[in-house]
Amino acid sequence: MNRMPSLTAQKEEASVFELSVRILQAQNIHTSDTATNPDCYVCLELPTALAEKKRTKTVWNCTDPVWDETFHFRIHSLIKNILEVSLHDEDISTADDHLLTVSYDLGNVPLNKTVLERFILNKERNEELQVEFHIVSIPEKLDVRLGFNLCDQEKIFLHKRQKVVAEAMKKVLQLKGDLVGEEVPVVAIMATGGGARAMSCLYSNLFALKKMGLLDCVTYIAGASGSTWTMSNLYEDPEWSQNELSEFIHNAKEQVTRTKTKTFSMERLKYYHKELRQAAMEGQKTSFTDLWGLMIESMFHNGKNESKLSDQQAALQNGQNPLPIYLAINVKQHEISTLDFKEWCEFTPYEVGLLKYGASIRTEDFGSEFYMGRLMKKNPEPRICYLQGLWGNVFSLNLIDTWYLTTQVETFWDHWGKDKTNDLDENELRIRKESAHMKTHLFTPPSTFSSILKGILTNRPIDGEQQNFLRGLHLHKDYIHQSQFCTWKDTDLDSVPNKLTPLEENLCLVDAGYFINASFPPLLKPERKVDIIISFDYTLETPLMAVEQTCKYCTTQGIGFPSVSLGEEEKSHHKECYCFVDDDNPHAPIVLHFPLVNDTFRKYKEPGVLRSEEDMPEGDVDVSGYSPYFLTNFTYSECDFDKLMKLTQYNIENNSSTILEALHTAVERRKSKNTFSQMQQTPVKAQQQ
Repeated sequence: MNRMPSLTAQKEEASVFELSVRILQAQNIHTSDTATNPDCYVCLELPTALAEKKRTKTVWNCTDPVWDETFHFRIHSLIKNILEVSLHDEDISTADDHLLTVSYDLGNVPLNKTVLERFILNKERNEELQVEFHIVSIPEKLDVRLGFNLCDQEKIFLHKRQKVVAEAMKKVLQLKGDLVGEEVPVVAIMATGGGARAMSCLYSNLFALKKMGLLDCVTYIAGASGSTWTMSNLYEDPEWSQNELSEFIHNAKEQVTRTKTKTFSMERLKYYHKELRQAAMEGQKTSFTDLWGLMIESMFHNGKNESKLSDQQAALQNGQNPLPIYLAINVKQHEISTLDFKEWCEFTPYEVGLLKYGASIRTEDFGSEFYMGRLMKKNPEPRICYLQGLWGNVFSLNLIDTWYLTTQVETFWDHWGKDKTNDLDENELRIRKESAHMKTHLFTPPSTFSSILKGILTNRPIDGEQQNFLRGLHLHKDYIHQSQFCTWKDTDLDSVPNKLTPLEENLCLVDAGYFINASFPPLLKPERKVDIIISFDYTLETPLMAVEQTCKYCTTQGIGFPSVSLGEEEKSHHKECYCFVDDDNPHAPIVLHFPLVNDTFRKYKEPGVLRSEEDMPEGDVDVSGYSPYFLTNFTYSECDFDKLMKLTQYNIENNSSTILEALHTAVERRKSKNTFSQMQQTPVKAQQQ
């Protein structure tokens, strides 16, 4: 059985066989209708291998039908495989008659042998069905990578990027000696969503970091929602961080300030229809999310963009740019809100992976069909615009998610919409400690009113349905106790394996901002060893909510993250930069949080340069909920765009000393860890000598 990885990132694989089932013929088949001969077909159902049934053609008006059709299945060697073969009589005017079903244990078929079975259906009438079985082994190599460790390509990138970062840090921190190996801190940028506002601000933030010589100190850039639009545009240029960013900002200004009426023109609608039809023909599951992606392409890109996410590998080949990580969440398409089920899904130019399961596929294979860890049908990789629509789909919200985001109140949903779950095991604590047995649950469905309400609140009419690359994999019987799984285990359904993603036909990927409007999770993987996270929060009105929610989430999950505790004065008067540090936990990164606020920029046009009376209007940038930068506005005036750019650039430059201090702290932490590690290894080496 292919199973999810254990604590040591091992995976338990069993042999996978290919089963061929050849439906030959039937003899002397009769039905209750004596006036006509039957119109027979055969259905095959193997739930342990395939969710849907397979069926033969119909042989009309015949008591001795011959089909001679072969069907193929992939089966696990260590689970019980029972094939159900059912015979039906087709009826055009009424429902088909189900004549009989044979349940056949495939354990009766030896490997590499052909077995002919004559199933006696009725001895008195000599009715029989002839079926031939053949099982062969197939190569063990999986196309889904199972393991929580980083992929080889990312490891190679990190080795190259480390040299770039070491040189940049030596220069910007004015260090006397070189940083070597593990002494080099890993700095990451975390960008939130926010539509065109997030897209615009990230350009400005990166411009400021480059101006200060800090951009080459960054190893990762993680983004969610609108900030991913900036990232994907930048990485079309393999040398973007080594070039001037002013041209990118100029292009962004043209795109954000121009009218969007052409996006909805008849010409564009015909183009969308043509592109979606082509995508569907290539095997892509199309939805409104894909249409939204084409609209993003129309609004923020000049012409059709043929680039794909895997093309961005060219921008990482020499470690010349930070590694981009794009974040989404996998949710249930119907009946379950994001509060009750969500799974982090990360995209890089190398891989697409679900964090909780430690399962990843090559980015080139995203959108292809997988089963039991094998690539079954290779489909073309989707264009980047379709992923932009997925990462930044402001329409994928269901009503209960909207309720939660706007009120933060869960009691209404808990009372009226949620299935009631009661634990029946009396010795629950003992069982949890001593075994991997699941708790016994009694599920009480909601009332009729609650069911109707639940359907309305949780329906996602505009979802991002994708091929599920976990389909056919089975969770290890001890999965609930594996530490990596537990790190991201945050829903009731995690204790119900039959409800988890490997048993779903499709993924439903949506904007990560509808749980927490941040992209912290991929940066908190212990394998990435991130020391500093520079957090760019583009939220209006609630500039600390994302980092506070992340802190609460990490505390619950046992993930290293500094405490976010603020006094009343700090909450009432938001600062341009917050520094959160946990001195007692070396595994918790330093978080520098830059909210979207307008504080000293009102009086200073540049750090240390007061505004004149004539310049005062430029410092008046409205970042309240009633500002022109609200989420669903994709067109700004030139004046509003320029003000937003100057504000976000200023906030970074005005807090350069805080960033440099954090870098110094990270370097010292790294050196201390390295020294401690060497001290631990010294006695071992001496003993060996």
